[in-house]
Amino acid sequence: MSVSGLGSADVNRIYQGYSANTAAPVNNEKTEEKKAEEVGAVFEKSNEKIAAAGEPKKADRSAIIEQMKQDLEQRKQELMDIVRKTITGQGKAFSEATGSDSIWKYLASGEFTVDELAKKKAQEDISEDGYWGVKQTSDRILDFAKALSGDDPTKAKELLDAFDKGYKEATKEWGKDLPDISKQTYDAVHQKFDDWANSVNDPTKVEA
Repeated sequence: MSVSGLGSADVNRIYQGYSANTAAPVNNEKTEEKKAEEVGAVFEKSNEKIAAAGEPKKADRSAIIEQMKQDLEQRKQELMDIVRKTITGQGKAFSEATGSDSIWKYLASGEFTVDELAKKKAQEDISEDGYWGVKQTSDRILDFAKALSGDDPTKAKELLDAFDKGYKEATKEWGKDLPDISKQTYDAVHQKFDDWANSVNDPTKVEA
């Protein structure tokens, strides 16, 4: 077909097809660079957010440390109260078992009496394997300390100090020296706390 035989519509159609095929190519390289820059910017902002979240400010750290101190003091106070009640409870059982009249200050008159059934039960309680015996009482105190500290042996020394204070308060409530069973419990608790503290260096150690 000669050029002279083409109509104007044919010429326009050919021109448009040529223009479409020969149009300037899109600068993909520039587009990819732009995308990379955008992604990089987003990534950098994300890193900033992560860093900000992972690194608390100095004020935040101080608040956390202060809260930890308060929590520890609260746990120590709780242990002191537990020890005071436990030791005085042990003394009460001992007094009932032996007929002692020195359990509380208001019983100092000597009018305190115990029926035979209660006395027998108290004697069982303060026996070697009894609820108020040295072993079970010292075990309970140690278990309370472990529970309050989340079983953290590094807190053993501070909690042992709380035990000593609680023991002294129990002694004051008693009105004079606590009975021998309580003194033996005191020694047993100290030994068990020492073993617990030393378990940091010997994690395979099994308590008796």
